[in-house]
Amino acid sequence: MPKNIVLTLTGRDKVGIVKSVTSVIAKRGGNVESSRMARLGGEFAMLVLVSLAENELAGLDKDFTQLRGEGYQVLLVPTEDDSKKYAGWLPYEIEVTGADHEGIIHDISHHLASEGINIESMDTSSTPAPMSGTPLFTMKGIVLVPPNLTFHVWSDALEEIGDKLNVSVKVGMVK
Repeated sequence: MPKNIVLTLTGRDKVGIVKSVTSVIAKRGGNVESSRMARLGGEFAMLVLVSLAENELAGLDKDFTQLRGEGYQVLLVPTEDDSKKYAGWLPYEIEVTGADHEGIIHDISHHLASEGINIESMDTSSTPAPMSGTPLFTMKGIVLVPPNLTFHVWSDALEEIGDKLNVSVKVGMVK
């Protein structure tokens, strides 16, 4: 029976790092179920859900010795099946945009946590505005909301937080 692990790798960016990691996985007959990869400030980060046969788990950590020797940090964590944990929860998309400043992610995530809302994914970026060069912030995410929460209660409060932060907050059902 296949087992899932989460593999994280961080280190300096270089051509071929994804090939190196996926070669190790492929040699053991594993499959990348999902992944997130990004170059951040000259560093590269991978977050990968890997499925492989249970008998292939032994020694997998040693297969990354060479990459560790090159300065990469590699962590392998077995996952647990939590599919029932969020049964009945509703998925929503959240998009936040506006002038970049400190505290946006913290204030938004604080509200979500205080309501018991789980962040499934979140991507953020800051890019210069076309004409002025002012840093513009964008956050896009998927959250899971407990079925006992009323949509307008938590989403209206989130929009109020956006108003205080001077950013636009849009919430909608996942398509």
